[in-house]
Amino acid sequence: MSFRVPQNIPDLSTSARSLEDYVYSKTSEILGSNGSTFGTRAKDELPMFKDKPIGASYSEQRSKNRRRALVCIVALLIGIVFFSYRVSSDKNGENTTGVGNSGGAWFSLRGKNVWKERQEMVRQAFLESWNGYEQHAFGKDIYAPISKSGKNMGPDGLGWIIVDCIDTMMIMKLDDQVKVARDWIANNLTYDMDYSVNTFETTIRMLGGLLSAHFLSNYDDVYLEKAVDLANRLIGAFDTPSGIPYASVNLGTSEPKRSHADQGSSSTAEAASLQLEFKYLSKLTGEAMYWEKAEKVIEVIDKNNAVDGLVPIFINADTGRFHGNQIRLGSRGDSYYEYLLKMYLQTNNQEPVYRNMYDESMDGVKKRLIQKSKPSGFTFVAELDNGIDGPLSPKMDHLVCFLPGNLALGATEGRPLQVAQRLSWSLRQASDMKLARELTKTCMEMYKVSETGIAPEIVYFNTEDHNAPDIKIKAMDAHNLQRPETVESLFIMWRITKDPIYREWGWQIFEAFYKYARLEDGSGYTSLGNVKKIPAVRRDDMESFWLAETLKYLYLLFEDDDSILDLEKVVFNTEAHPFAKFNMAPLFRTGWARPLKTNGVAK
Repeated sequence: MSFRVPQNIPDLSTSARSLEDYVYSKTSEILGSNGSTFGTRAKDELPMFKDKPIGASYSEQRSKNRRRALVCIVALLIGIVFFSYRVSSDKNGENTTGVGNSGGAWFSLRGKNVWKERQEMVRQAFLESWNGYEQHAFGKDIYAPISKSGKNMGPDGLGWIIVDCIDTMMIMKLDDQVKVARDWIANNLTYDMDYSVNTFETTIRMLGGLLSAHFLSNYDDVYLEKAVDLANRLIGAFDTPSGIPYASVNLGTSEPKRSHADQGSSSTAEAASLQLEFKYLSKLTGEAMYWEKAEKVIEVIDKNNAVDGLVPIFINADTGRFHGNQIRLGSRGDSYYEYLLKMYLQTNNQEPVYRNMYDESMDGVKKRLIQKSKPSGFTFVAELDNGIDGPLSPKMDHLVCFLPGNLALGATEGRPLQVAQRLSWSLRQASDMKLARELTKTCMEMYKVSETGIAPEIVYFNTEDHNAPDIKIKAMDAHNLQRPETVESLFIMWRITKDPIYREWGWQIFEAFYKYARLEDGSGYTSLGNVKKIPAVRRDDMESFWLAETLKYLYLLFEDDDSILDLEKVVFNTEAHPFAKFNMAPLFRTGWARPLKTNGVAK
C-alpha cells in the first residue's frame, strides 16, 4: 500500500516551469550582483531573462559572452580543485559525508546523491525503532526500549504509536509495515472504553493520524470509519457553557471533564488546536457539527480582545474568559498561533479572519517578545510571566522552534521564496522571513550548545553579561524528549528557500541522535535525561512523535522531490499529519466575524 499523492488533487506545476525556475535561481547565484562572478543577486537588480524583452543589444550580448566565458573558466578550476580533494580524501580514508565519525554508519555515503543516502539512513532509523516496538510492545501505547516492554494508557490500546506513525510508513513506502499497522487498526482498534483521554492529544495524534492515513492511502475507508467513531466520542468535550472544550473527555460516555489542575481551566493552545482535524473531517463527511464546534472556540477566544493578539495560556471553559495572564509561545501557547495561520491555509485562503488574527499576533510577538542575547546577538522569543505589561523572562522552550517554519509559511503561503517574491512581496513578508531565518539559527544553536549536540527541553538566554555565554541550560531542563520542532522548521525553510544550510543542520541533528539516543542492540532510540552529559543518560522511553514527527520531517528534509507533500497543496497538523487543502463551497462557510475595532478595542 505505497503512498502516492491522491489523483484528485490538482497538480499545477510543469516540468518546463520547474526547469526555468531552477536555471533562473542558479544563474542568479553564479552571476551575483553588479555582474560579479559569485554571490547572490542584489535586491534591487533587474530580473533576468524571464521578465526582459526578447531582444538584447550588441553590447549587452558581448558583455553576456564575456561573463559566460569567465563563469566557465571559474567552474573548470573549481571542478579540478574539487576532484583533486576527493581523490586525496579517498587515499587518506577520510569520510566526508557519513556518520562514521560520530558513532558508525550502516554504510558509507559515497553515492552520487548524498541526500538520498542520508534519507535512507533516516528510513533505516525509523525501521529500527518500529521493529523494536513491533517485537517487544506491539499494540501497546507506550514503548520502553531499554527494558523492552510496553503498556497501555487505558484498559485497551488506543493505537498511540501505531496510529500516530502509520502515515510516516506510507511516506517512506514501508508497505509491509503499513499492512501490519492497517490490519491492527481494522481488527483490534476500538475506542469503546470507559476511559478519559486528553482532548487535545487524542485529537492531534489519533484523529489526525487516522485522517492523514485516509488521505495518503488514497482514501481507504477503514481509516475514515475509525476517525468518525473517535470524533463522535471526542465531540462531547465541546459541550461546555462557553463552547471552549474541557481538557479531557470520556471515550465511553463522551462526557467532558475539567482539568484537575489550573482551577479547572483549559490550555489555550490545546483548545485552539483541534480545528484542522474537525474541519477536515467535516469536509470529508459533510457533517457541519464538527466544523461549527471547532470554529466556535476561536470566536470565543477572540472575544477576549487579547492585547496585540497575545493570549494568556489558560482559558476558563465555563466562562470563556482567560484565566491568569501568563503569555508564552512555548507549552500551552504554541499551537494556538500555529493553527491561526494553518486554518487560513487549509481552506485555500478563503477565511481571511484567521489570517488577520495571525498577522496581529505576529506583530505582537515582534513588538513585545523578540529579544537579542549577549554577546552573540541571537534572536529569541521571551516570555511574559506576569502579563502583557510585565517584565520579560529570557526563557525559551524547544517547543517555540515551530515558529520559524510557521513564519516562513505565512510569508510565502508555501510557495518557493523566489516565486513568492515575484508575485507579491510586502514589508511584512520580508520581516517575517528575516525573523524566520534568525530564529532557525537560534534553534540550531540550542543543539550546538550541548555536549551531545542535542537540544534540551528549555534554555535561558543571557541578556546582560557580555562576558557570559549566550545560552544557559539549567539542570532541571537538560532532558530531551526527541522533539520535532526544530527539524520541522528546517524542513519548511529548506523547501521554501533551498538554502542548503538547513539540510546540513538537519543532518547534524540526526547524527547526534544516532550517536547518543540509539540503542546498540537495535531496539530503538530513547529520550535523554541530560544532553550535557557523556556518556549519554538515556531514559527508558521512545516517544510516539519520534516516529510520527521527528523522523518524518528529517526524511522529507532530505527528499529532493518537492511534489511529495507539496506545501502549496497540503497542511500539516501540529503532530505532522498532512491533510489536503480544500475549498469550503458549497457546504461550509466561516460562521463568525470579528467585530470592528477602534484603537485595537472591539466595539
